[in-house]
Amino acid sequence: MQRFVTLFQVLDQTTSTNSKVEAIANYLAESSPADAAWAVYFLSGRRLKRLIGHATLKQWLVDEVDLPQWLIEDTYDSVGDLAETIALLSDLDTVANETTTSLTQWITELLLPLRDREPAEQRAAVTKWWAELPYAQNFVVNKLLTGALRIGVSQTLVARAIALHAGLPKATILHRMMGEWEPTAEFYLQLIGEDDGSAAISRPYPFCLAAGLEQLPEALGARTDWQAEWKWDGIRAQIVRRANQCFIWSRGEELIGERFPEIQTAADSLTDGTVLDGEILAWDSNHGVMEFAQLQRRIGRKSVGKKLLSEVPCVFLAYDLLEFEANDIRNLPLQQRRSLLEQLDFSHLPQLRLSPVLKESAWDELACSRAQSRERRVEGLMLKQIDSVYGTGRQRGLWWKWKVEPYTLDAVMLYAQAGHGRRSNLYTDYTFGVWSEKELVPLAKAYSGLTDVEIRELDRWIRKNTIERFGPVRSVERLQVFELAFEGISKSTRHKSGIAVRFPRIVRWRQDLAAKDADSLSDVIKLINDA
Repeated sequence: MQRFVTLFQVLDQTTSTNSKVEAIANYLAESSPADAAWAVYFLSGRRLKRLIGHATLKQWLVDEVDLPQWLIEDTYDSVGDLAETIALLSDLDTVANETTTSLTQWITELLLPLRDREPAEQRAAVTKWWAELPYAQNFVVNKLLTGALRIGVSQTLVARAIALHAGLPKATILHRMMGEWEPTAEFYLQLIGEDDGSAAISRPYPFCLAAGLEQLPEALGARTDWQAEWKWDGIRAQIVRRANQCFIWSRGEELIGERFPEIQTAADSLTDGTVLDGEILAWDSNHGVMEFAQLQRRIGRKSVGKKLLSEVPCVFLAYDLLEFEANDIRNLPLQQRRSLLEQLDFSHLPQLRLSPVLKESAWDELACSRAQSRERRVEGLMLKQIDSVYGTGRQRGLWWKWKVEPYTLDAVMLYAQAGHGRRSNLYTDYTFGVWSEKELVPLAKAYSGLTDVEIRELDRWIRKNTIERFGPVRSVERLQVFELAFEGISKSTRHKSGIAVRFPRIVRWRQDLAAKDADSLSDVIKLINDA
């Protein structure tokens, strides 16, 4: 466990990608396969389900630490993270006693068994750890207890480190890490071992991602070198058909076939050894793609009833072919993959469709089509090099997103909450509202778009201008105005404002505006009507 905690600290304290890769590779080289498996599990963003609730841990802390409750509450409020608060206050009386118990033993023999123990036994075990563990180990154990351990590395970086250690291509490691797997020694040995052809038949491929276009498309060169498609606003997914079985994976590595049974049934008719990349969309047979808000009605359902199937029918629009006749064809040029994709016969499968390629021959003609994006309920265009391979992750220059300009409005900050990880001691998550007559109604939450300097300045302001506290959330004086941008907007019965927005983010802090000058609900509704 101590070595894992040291790795956690190194990754948290450095911004150097090469240093992070080296640290992970060194940890793996010196760890048992079982410990390495659990480390990869956490490094790749997976977490234990919460073992002990925040409120319970907080009460235990109040009971155990010889400090006034107000001081504990004030410390927690200042730190902004319960695990760190516990570690700091416990460390006041702790005698350094670094555990020699392995990471695997901690997880399988100490932490996971807590689920089945009585509350008194849970408390005795946890408070004993608080009393004995030094700060860093205490902090990590508390994060594991609450299911909140986050490590600031990307899956691509983790795969790069494993590939360095194992002497394998990064793409191979990324593929093996996809999908569902258990953190066992056997899994880890397969992860770093030679390919024996026994890879899980359900496993999808790492998704190829596009970067946002930051220049005029003419700067990309000849129009004929680029394939243009609509940028659909749905759920990115892969359909994997192997060994007479079919699996539908979201980009978040979640099996979602049972949520879209009509697509699953259609995909069962595909030829074995076929993997499609595309988009799941709510689709009306008469009018085409429906609003994303309709698709959201399907996303959260584990099973879908007949009524919802009828009201929100869905289709899969395929725009790439990754596996053909059981051969991985990702290294073929896009033009060839597209040609093979067009050979597949979807005519008898209405829930599977081919995403069209736009035929406009000049960039200015394509710009005119892009201007129709909102009418078509799409986000803009995708531009893909016709000779590009299907890469892993976001690789600039292969695929570009040429999105339409976002909607914008001015809104007033209503609430603030502390962030996560390095920002857990700063208020970085905000709720914004717009005017409805003389009342401000919540419209959107956003946490990105401000500089570090602005975040710290705003954090100081929030602490000085708090009206009420609701657990970790602060209600603040209705004074600060921010310009927000968002991709989509629609009416919604699920929100108090009656409005749902897509991908809200902060554009700028409007310190030049008073709260009374912020936009109103009628302004937002006008955006919907103009869309």
